[in-house]
Amino acid sequence: MTRRMTRRAFVRDLAALIGSLGLVCLPMNADSQQAASPRRIAVVLVAFTGQSSEPQALRQGLRDAGYTEGRDVVLEWWSAEGNSARLPSIIAEVVRSKPDVMVIENTLAVDAARRATTTIPIVMAIVADPVGSGLVDSLARPGGNVTGLSMMITDVGAKRLQLLREAMPGLKRIGLLQDPNLPWHTKAVAELTISAKSMGLEVTVVSAQRPAEFEGVFSTLRRRHAQALYIIDSGSFVSQSADLLARAAKAKIPVTFNPRREAQAGALLSYSADIADMFRRSALYVDKILKGAKPGDLPVEQPTKFELVINLRTAKALGLAIPESVLLQADEVIR
Repeated sequence: MTRRMTRRAFVRDLAALIGSLGLVCLPMNADSQQAASPRRIAVVLVAFTGQSSEPQALRQGLRDAGYTEGRDVVLEWWSAEGNSARLPSIIAEVVRSKPDVMVIENTLAVDAARRATTTIPIVMAIVADPVGSGLVDSLARPGGNVTGLSMMITDVGAKRLQLLREAMPGLKRIGLLQDPNLPWHTKAVAELTISAKSMGLEVTVVSAQRPAEFEGVFSTLRRRHAQALYIIDSGSFVSQSADLLARAAKAKIPVTFNPRREAQAGALLSYSADIADMFRRSALYVDKILKGAKPGDLPVEQPTKFELVINLRTAKALGLAIPESVLLQADEVIR
């Protein structure tokens, strides 16, 4: 006669079998799995270092999304420290380490990463023009393994030029400093030139790829009687900002230069997206990707916060009187 096994007997016999095989049953849940193997996020910087306050905002973004560093995620910081020539070797090493996600600062670094891997998700933190640079197919549907945030550099650049014009009512001649090694700088120069001419400004375009060329830049500006210098955003220019600002002060040429810390360091005016906020918002992309979203399906977002910083100490040293109407627009005035 067949004996029907009760549920209690079945559980008892199963436990005995597991014990005889030397196996241990442990409860598994999402938290214990995450704790056993935190997801790895490689943060690749060019102009900034891992200690800079702006990229550190990524940590806050991850905390806001519910992640605990060390338990859920591990951040691995890499920086070229302003030397773009180091990017290929840094990117190659990062890709070999196979992180779960890469958060990358600027255009050159994202382009190098995109060429090195088509499988590791890449989140752009502060890329100037991702569509114009060929990093994504479109803002709405990036495609591939790249998504993130765009700096809206064209629109922001025109606004910065307008603010400089308002801050210097007598401005007639301006220099534009570009890095000819950056393809999107060519587009920026063309569009800024159009904006400048619409404001009645005469434009002198000067170029530099390395500090050794800065003396020639300021020599040209003096020869052309430029009254101000607009430095187009670039990681290499930011990393050499102390040299550029010192030369500008010696030549008595006011400078507009981003990000805000350059105005704090001596530039007359900066107007840009809030860099720290963009790094913080990058964490939202990391969160979605770690939860299974494909980068190519996540629309590229644009800045939501902008900052105008004016350095009145610099203005005073140059004998400039900034109109009150401009000062009232500033998020920070350095006195």
